[in-house]
Amino acid sequence: MAFRHEALLYEGRGGLLPGVREFVEAGLAAGEPVLVAMQDPTPLHQAFGEALEYAAIPSNPARIIPFWRDFVAAHDGPVRGIGEPIWPGRPSDELVECQYHESLLNLAFEDDFALLCPYDVSGLDEAVIHEARRSHPVVDAQPSRAFRDEPLPLAPLPPPPRTARVMGFELESLVDVRRFVEAHGAEPDFVLVVDELAANSIRHGGGRGVVRVWEQDGSLVCDVRDQGSIADPLAGRTRPSDAGFSGRGLWIANALCDLVQIRPGAVRVRSGLARPSR
Repeated sequence: MAFRHEALLYEGRGGLLPGVREFVEAGLAAGEPVLVAMQDPTPLHQAFGEALEYAAIPSNPARIIPFWRDFVAAHDGPVRGIGEPIWPGRPSDELVECQYHESLLNLAFEDDFALLCPYDVSGLDEAVIHEARRSHPVVDAQPSRAFRDEPLPLAPLPPPPRTARVMGFELESLVDVRRFVEAHGAEPDFVLVVDELAANSIRHGGGRGVVRVWEQDGSLVCDVRDQGSIADPLAGRTRPSDAGFSGRGLWIANALCDLVQIRPGAVRVRSGLARPSR
């Protein structure tokens, strides 16, 4: 069994269990571990109890592929997962990254791993369901005619607000980036993330960059721009080796931030760890 990536379109809470029952029972009958990663796994827990494994799905979409890789690596044979990264009410910027994540799953795995992704159509726009059909080879147990075996295209990020604080930097002023972010109420983890991203700009983005910081909905947002471009669509989702620095900055950003958005020449990070501005 190679990687199988399926979407299930279900209608409200009562429609979840009938849709996933066959998938779960087939896995249990074959002796395959089944991990459920959903916001609310109650219907599955009531039906199957401790026969299944349960975990909270990572809130940052870029942490989900490493999450599933850890699960696959922890078992020798075929495994199954039920993961629901997209649910009604998820903010639009997170939703875009979730849809991108769903398409990256097709590049990330070649293992004996079956992953079922439920979508609650009672609360999701038709455009979201269309993207699910594009990112999943199979939808409701049938081949998807809309499937495209490539990462979904990403629109440019909206521009930072005019009220954002801005600082240009190069190698000689890299140390000032930390002070700049600290001065705007960032916690140490967030300062570390921005420092890593700025260092990436020095190494790979033309030797200089621009950082902007602002508050949004109780979080601190930082936008780092340079002349570089990240070619690997799985950058930041693959655990870096201990041998060098390659990939470390984005990996740290994904580990410590609520949301990471990567575009050509730009990385935007958001953290819920911001203190109120002074």
